[in-house]
Amino acid sequence: MELLKQKIREVGVVLSDEVVKLDAILNHVVDPVLTTTMGREFARLYRDENVTKILTIESSGIPIAFAAAQELNVPLVFARRKKSLNTETETYCERVPSFTKGIVTDIMVSKEFLHEKDRVVLIDDFIANGDAARGLIRIIQRSGATLLGLGIAVEKSFQAGGRTIRESGVRVESLVKIVSLAGGEIRFE
Repeated sequence: MELLKQKIREVGVVLSDEVVKLDAILNHVVDPVLTTTMGREFARLYRDENVTKILTIESSGIPIAFAAAQELNVPLVFARRKKSLNTETETYCERVPSFTKGIVTDIMVSKEFLHEKDRVVLIDDFIANGDAARGLIRIIQRSGATLLGLGIAVEKSFQAGGRTIRESGVRVESLVKIVSLAGGEIRFE
């Protein structure tokens, strides 16, 4: 997706050979035009799959997932990272490490919002090692819902996440693949 590549070139800050900071368009600021365009593209890719729900994880995946859900006219469900006082007691819960945060967190989805009749597309902003995606995939499997595939805005294809999930038989659609951040330069596939 050329618009996303262009924005990454404009605002991306390479912090190391493994980390690129995209706060100005994905993780801190929401670019409405870009986000809507990404959502439309994911909707186009999955339109013929009879999607009933979009699933993401809080918080950076929510705007893109919302745009896709709106385009497909289906509900958006997001996995929470923190339990609150009114969190449902009946939840699907998985423990997942975060590559960029360097911590392990629990993610949870209320059993009330994910059912075996659902046909789900998982959408997120980044995939690196794929731990969060695998946690969400396990939640979908435990619910009995059908996973139609993943929609990822930015895949760091030099890390194993997208590749290993594809190898497990899951469809992964990435709008942009970064093949290298070496030497402070963002290189696309």
